[in-house]
Amino acid sequence: MARSSTTPPKAQKEPGRLKQMFQVFQMTTRYDKSALWLLIVAFVVPIAAGVSLGLLFSGDNIIGLILYIVAGVLGGLLLFLIVLGRRAERAAYSQIAGQPGAVGAVLKSSLRRGWTASEMPVTVSPRTQDAVYRAVGRGGVALIGEGPQSRTRPMLEEQRKAVARILPNVPIHLVYVGPDADSVVLHKLPSTLGKFKPVLRKPEVLAVSNRLNSLGKNGLPIPKGMDPMKARAQRPR
Repeated sequence: MARSSTTPPKAQKEPGRLKQMFQVFQMTTRYDKSALWLLIVAFVVPIAAGVSLGLLFSGDNIIGLILYIVAGVLGGLLLFLIVLGRRAERAAYSQIAGQPGAVGAVLKSSLRRGWTASEMPVTVSPRTQDAVYRAVGRGGVALIGEGPQSRTRPMLEEQRKAVARILPNVPIHLVYVGPDADSVVLHKLPSTLGKFKPVLRKPEVLAVSNRLNSLGKNGLPIPKGMDPMKARAQRPR
C-alpha cells in the first residue's frame, strides 16, 4: 500500500521553562539596554552579602559559611527573577506604546490595588483613533486618554461630564497617556492609578461600576490588525 503523500504535522513542542526565561532575558536586554546591569547587580549583591555575613558570623564553621553562601545564591536568583519580570513587562509595553489599544492591554493585564477596567475604550475617534478608557477603583473613577492631549482633552471632558451627571459625589481623575512631555508613560499607568487616595469602599466600587455600565459604550472597537497582548513577553515564574 502506498503511503499518503501528506502526513499530519507534528505538534510544536512548547519551550521548557529555562528556554522561556532565556527568551525573556534576550527580549528584555534587546529593548532595555540598562536591564543587563540591573540584573547583574540584583544577582551579585545578595551573593556578596551572603559571603560577607558568612565570614563575619560563621568563623571557622565551614557548614555555616556554606549555608550563608547558598542563602545568598537563592536570594540572588529570586531578586534576579523579580527584576527580570518587571523589566520584561516594561520592555514589552515600550514596543506597543503609541499604538491604538496599548492602554487597553495594560488595563487588562496589569491593574492592581482594587482597580478594574475593560480593555475596550468607552469612546474612540474614528478619524484619529484616539480613545478614552474608563477604570473604577477605591480612588474613584479614572478616565484615561490615549493620544495627544490636544485631541483627547475634549473627549475626556465630554466623558467626565457624563460620569459626573450620574455620580456627582465620586472623584473623577483625568489621565493622559500619549506623546506629550507631561503625559503618563504607558508602563507607569497602573502605579499612577494606585496613587489616587482611596475614598470608596469595596461595595461602593462595585456599585459605581454597575452604575457606569448604564452609560453604555458609545465608541468604536479597537482598529483591527493590532493585538497588543501578542507583544507582551511571558513573565518568568
